[in-house]
Amino acid sequence: MQHNVTSIRPFIGAADFDESRRFYQELGFTESVISDDMSYFRVTENIGFYLQKYYAKEWVDNTMIFLEVDDAEEYWKKLQELGLHKKYKNVRLTPVKEDYWGKECFLHDPSGILWHFGAFRKDS
Repeated sequence: MQHNVTSIRPFIGAADFDESRRFYQELGFTESVISDDMSYFRVTENIGFYLQKYYAKEWVDNTMIFLEVDDAEEYWKKLQELGLHKKYKNVRLTPVKEDYWGKECFLHDPSGILWHFGAFRKDS
């Protein structure tokens, strides 16, 4: 089957919807409110996710999102500068790790969603 895809937009939950909305705004995502219990957060028109005012611990604790970035080391520095891990109680940062495929750092959002910010190795 051929896929003529223009975007992919996962749905994620939030233990505290308003806190998560503030968090993602501060992280640099642009919010489009869809309803009282859902917003679309994006970095570009076609790269984003839906945040829901819905929380199921087992689901959220097992949700991971990989966002490809140009430079994981530089992204890590910017995450530290934002200081979201100091401002939000449950937010955690994990430094850059290198693997055979490239580098990535990690961020847990206020609800526990695990974000991977990674850059693939550019082999010459």
